Amino acid sequence: MKQLDLGKTGFFVPEIALGCMRMADLSIDTAAEVLQTAMEVGVNFFDHANIYGGGLSEEMFAKAARKLGVARQDMILQTKCGIRRADETQHITTYDFSKDHIIASVEGSLKRLQTDYIDLLALHRPDTLMEPEEVAEALDALYKSGKVRYFGVSNQNQEQMKLLEAYTDHKFVTNQLQFGLVHTGMVDIGFHVNMKTPQSVDHDGGILEYSRRKGVTIQAWSPYRAEVVGPVFIDNPDYPAVNAKLAEYAEQHGVTKDTIATAWILRHPAKMQVITGSMNPERIRQIAKAAEVCLSRTEWYDLYLSAGNMLP
Repeated sequence: MKQLDLGKTGFFVPEIALGCMRMADLSIDTAAEVLQTAMEVGVNFFDHANIYGGGLSEEMFAKAARKLGVARQDMILQTKCGIRRADETQHITTYDFSKDHIIASVEGSLKRLQTDYIDLLALHRPDTLMEPEEVAEALDALYKSGKVRYFGVSNQNQEQMKLLEAYTDHKFVTNQLQFGLVHTGMVDIGFHVNMKTPQSVDHDGGILEYSRRKGVTIQAWSPYRAEVVGPVFIDNPDYPAVNAKLAEYAEQHGVTKDTIATAWILRHPAKMQVITGSMNPERIRQIAKAAEVCLSRTEWYDLYLSAGNMLP
């Protein structure tokens, strides 16, 4: 598995990470199989959040790791905090970047993951009511206690990141943003500068270019979906053109559509990390092969256009 320098910190991680949101739905044996498969193909970076499965996803992961006897130093663990859900409905009720909530969330994740430290903590969705001084105090406390090594954010634009950075000496080394073949807003705007097309609307505040300039690693989440929720586009009859093109290049490279869709993201010089949420061992194996496939410029643009995108 190829490695990338996370946030230009000198901390090298695999280009592909496993998102564990759906691990709460698995049995211990199945979760162990998923974890073992990921480790075998070099995917030892695991993305969590305190709200995934109401905390059960982190618990199931820890049980699977214990069953397999995986050493803590052989895994890279990331978790996120800042979203509150109603206990009964699990609907999001608030975002919370208060010092107390951040610290309590980390303590809960440490307990559920059965570990003494988190490699990377990300602030999950922006909280417009945050007091940046409080966030800074929380990060300082977690870092000085050895409970968190690095910090990141999720779904933030550059101005939101700059606001936080103005109050803390800790660098935010990652930003989780949805990106993939059928969710391409971050690159669409770059093609449509000074145009009047719908693609010219900047929804992300120039976050792609900002991240490249500042050395922030973009972690591409839900890379195989068009929206936050909804069906995967691979092998979906509603996306015939992009699937035909994926099949064409998959055959040429001797891999699967999953591999090519992942390689398309990795081809971008921003050096993104792909977070796949698959709990299917065989699919994890195929996705991991993307680290060994380098698409040409022609292939990248061909796939981009096949997904219904246009160039002005």
